[in-house]
This record gives sequence, C-alpha cells and structure tokens, in this order.
Amino acid sequence: MKCFRAYIKDIRIAIISFLLFSVILTVSFLLYRLPFEAVLYPTLLNIILGLVIIAVDYSKVRKNLIELERIKKITADMIVSLPKVSYVYDSEYNEIINNLKTEVISIENETAEKYTDMIDYYSVWVHQIKTPISSMRLTLQNDDSALSRTILSDLFRIEQYVEMVLAFLRLDSDSSDYIFKEYSIDDIIRKSVRKFSSEFINRKISLQFEPCYFKFITDEKWLSFVIEQILSNALKYTRKGSIKIYMIDSETLCIEDTGIGISSEDLPRIFERGYTGYNGRTDTNSSGLGLYLCKRICQNLSVGIKAESEFDKGTKILLDLSQNKFKYD
Repeated sequence: MKCFRAYIKDIRIAIISFLLFSVILTVSFLLYRLPFEAVLYPTLLNIILGLVIIAVDYSKVRKNLIELERIKKITADMIVSLPKVSYVYDSEYNEIINNLKTEVISIENETAEKYTDMIDYYSVWVHQIKTPISSMRLTLQNDDSALSRTILSDLFRIEQYVEMVLAFLRLDSDSSDYIFKEYSIDDIIRKSVRKFSSEFINRKISLQFEPCYFKFITDEKWLSFVIEQILSNALKYTRKGSIKIYMIDSETLCIEDTGIGISSEDLPRIFERGYTGYNGRTDTNSSGLGLYLCKRICQNLSVGIKAESEFDKGTKILLDLSQNKFKYD
C-alpha cells in the first residue's frame, strides 16, 4: 500500500490532467445538449481505460522496485544490469549509476592492489629486520652481563613490536593465513612462555603454570600471538609477584597477574583500537594495539576473550576455548 501511494503521488499530475480533460469533455457534450447517456458512456469508458493503464504501469513499476530492493543488498561489482527503463529520464539515471559503479570497482581494485603491495613490502621488511636482530642476539649471548641481558630483553620487545605490525596489517588481508588443526593448549602455552623465560628471571617474577590437558581446533601461530601479547602485558605491568596460567573450568583458559590492574572506567574499553586508558598515560610506550589485535584475532579464531581486573590488585584475561573444542565422532 505504501508503494502504491508513492506511485499515485508520482503520477498525480497525469491523473489530475486526465480528470480535468474528462470534465472539459463532459461539459462540452452537455453544452451541446447531448443526451445524458451519450455523455456518461464515453466518460466511464475513459475512466475504465485510464484505470487499466494505471494498473499495467503500476505492475511494471512494482516489478522494478522489487528488483531494485534485491540490487540494494549486493555489492557494486555484483550488479550485472538494472531494471528496464520505464521513463525517459530513467535511462540517464541508469547511465549515471553505471558510471559510478565502474568508478567504485576501479577504486576498489586500485585500493586492493595498494594494500597487497603494502603487505608485501612490510613482510619483506619484517624478514629483513629480523636478520640483524638475530645477529645481535647471537653476539650478546656470548656476554653474560647485566648490560647484555638488558639489551637482549629490549631486542625481544623489538621483535614483538615487529610481529605486531605484521599482524595488524594481515588482519584485513583477503588471503587466508589461517591453518586450523588439532593442538594441545599446553604445547602452545609452553612455547609462548619459553620466549619470555629471561623476562621472568630478570624481573624476578614467578610463573605458576597448571597443565590444562585440553585439545581443540585452532591456528597455532595466531593463538600463540594472542597468548604472547597477554603475557607481554602481564609482565609489563607486574612489578612484583607472580603470573598464573590455569584453566578455570574445562574450557576457559585464565592468565592472571598481580600487576597494577585496570581501573573500572577503563575496563570496558581496553579492547578498543588505540585505547590506552590510565595505564597508557603513565606508560607512554603503550600503543593501545596489543589487546585490540587479540580481540580481532580471537574473533577470527572463534575464541571468546574478556578481562576481569581490579585496580592495583591484578588482572585476569579469560579465553573461552569452548567454541573450538575438538569433537570426536
């Protein structure tokens, strides 16, 4: 009914003109003193013919509107053709739309090409910069001094920042960088913790790890990135105490620290891109990207992630692994 009212509104000038001509014709016949039946018959015939014309035209318009509603739900590059032209100016609109569609597709292709070039450049850059980092690590490993240990710790953080850049760029990549297999969560945790072993020793922070004995389907590289980011934050904001890794229930992994915690007003926003909150203002090196990347990656892995924290008492990061639990036949 809404569509029909809109159609009548669009052709109101034609309807008014038709009715006006009918009135003029009727008055003219009456002025010539023709019988009433002779005037009524052609008038009714014209009205019936007009209604038939309106009904046929409306059915065409309605069909085109249904087609346009379908087209609205698809992307520009999927539009093969537009509904048939009903009026003269429709052809001009169709031409404008087709020109815009061509322009949009061209811009999308150009953007995709630039994005691919950028990914390729930074991928090469990451591999190139890892070479001098590895060389410096090998050199420093032969010197067991406080200075070398400090530099090694800084090198490790540089590597983390490099991996963060690459992960940020690859998040929206069209190419599939995920390989899903069955893994033991214990194996992934141990590999991640091993990377931070020197950090735990140098910072004198104890690690309490309870084996989880849990297997599920995931991508090892990306889940390891998430766990390492959480461990990095825990070490970064824990001055003393311990970091615990354990399962709360059979399907929820918890990484808990005794660090400075997160204020209640910051907690709902810690997974937002670029948000650093109070802790970020006290630590100017915070980028606000680590937990944002964790959230995005967890969405891609169908892993739930949330935080529980109390300021100055520590933080718990919970990973819900139930959605990826391996189901045996």
